Amino acid sequence: MEVAGAGFLNFRLRVDAIQKALAGANRGEHLFFGRAEDPQTIVLDFSSPNVAKPMHVGHIRSTILGDCLARAHRLLGHRVITDNHIGDWGTQFGMLLFGWKTLLDKVALDRDPIAELERVYKAVNAKCDESRPDYDAATHETARAELVKLQGGDPGNIAIWREMIRLSQLQFDTIYGRLGVKFDHVLGESFYNSRLQAVVDELMARGIARESEGAKCVFSDGALPPKEDPFLIHRDGEWQPNPQLIQKRDGGFNYATTDLATLAYRLETWTPSEIIYVTDGRQQLHFQQVFSTFRRWHPERANTVKLVHVWFGSILGDNGKPLKTRSGENVKLAELLDEAEERAFKIVTEKSVNLPEPQRREIARVVGVGAVKYADLLPNRQTDYVFSWDKMLALNGNTAPYLQYAYARIQSILRKAGETSNLEHQTSNTQLEAPEELALARHLLNFGLVIEALAAEKRPNYLCNYLYELSSLFTRFYENCPVLKSEETTRTSRLTLCDLVARVIRQGLEILGIEVLDQM
Repeated sequence: MEVAGAGFLNFRLRVDAIQKALAGANRGEHLFFGRAEDPQTIVLDFSSPNVAKPMHVGHIRSTILGDCLARAHRLLGHRVITDNHIGDWGTQFGMLLFGWKTLLDKVALDRDPIAELERVYKAVNAKCDESRPDYDAATHETARAELVKLQGGDPGNIAIWREMIRLSQLQFDTIYGRLGVKFDHVLGESFYNSRLQAVVDELMARGIARESEGAKCVFSDGALPPKEDPFLIHRDGEWQPNPQLIQKRDGGFNYATTDLATLAYRLETWTPSEIIYVTDGRQQLHFQQVFSTFRRWHPERANTVKLVHVWFGSILGDNGKPLKTRSGENVKLAELLDEAEERAFKIVTEKSVNLPEPQRREIARVVGVGAVKYADLLPNRQTDYVFSWDKMLALNGNTAPYLQYAYARIQSILRKAGETSNLEHQTSNTQLEAPEELALARHLLNFGLVIEALAAEKRPNYLCNYLYELSSLFTRFYENCPVLKSEETTRTSRLTLCDLVARVIRQGLEILGIEVLDQM
């Protein structure tokens, strides 16, 4: 420590303190991060695709971001419960049931069930949309009747509905398998169906909700300033009611009712200290109203839990609009991953034509999927970003392939060291003399702080930027500090530093849900 002019003190970290920290990591005592002293139970709600529809590019941000947050919190020692709240109930099933019985192509269903269910739904929905020229009142009424039968527990409709869920879950599991994402629970909207009427009745009985034009809604209680009140909206120069609908005129329920029942169930069942919802930014008002209504409904329970909506922006095409196919359809997630792997395979083949094809395919899988994930996690989650194959698959710049290549290069160095000596560098101490060595070592010490910041603020981009800087510092170190050609003591020290950098890159990418390769 030193005085540096009036009112300033400079603190400098001693080199031996940095060396001591590196030695502890080297012995396996830590990897520059610690476990939480007071572990919490955290429920994470993310992904949430709809039954009978293909997963599309719109699901990728919620899925990848939610999985990353789960991995980070678990690494820090928290108990994390992941729940995929799938859309398996609602008006669309009346149309799907009608289409299943009248339009279904059994051969197409066997070949590609989700594509066939999507085709059937679109055909029936066109006839049930009153704004379209091909609207058919009879079809609309029959679809409604099928929904009423389902809601009433008709055995035939229940059996078809369950088959739709089974077929959809097969598709979900395939996509999640490719992404390396797992869930502890898959409790869809239908799971809470029996609880919905009780939610509405309680809110009505407590005066939190009231009838309005035949529907039941939650209005502002005046407890918050207008600017902070989600039940008010500023329109025509004044604050006007912006109620939350919890039961429609026809007696049907909606997302708000289901989310309130879900929230109550999670608190009763898992007693979490935090519940995190990962969805796109368009649902901000919805969750503000749900959280506010729940606090009025169960104030004691609400005081025991932190409710967090982690929202994100859109994925844009080159035209600056949400990413779509040329025909205007949503980009299917399976096709996006296929293209990522094929593009990566082409690059791998150009650079390593002598590798056996199965090995090139495996490298392409890891690089392609990793590139898509990293490109999604790198931007500030609340901003939109433009999807670019060239950028995300580049071996230079802040990309997954750049980080994966840095890891593979270190593995190559360690392999060569093993071939030329019997150094057990994992148990050796480091000597930090060159400025590049010191810069690299100091950056390693920040790893735990970055993971904690990611978990606290729900921002994976912190970790992406940290890993990119780490890899850049390693490149500088490698270019200026000979490793294999240096004298034995220095070589041992620098190999140790290389090994620690590789371990941190691997652990960091694992938090992001990205695999590494020993050879690229």
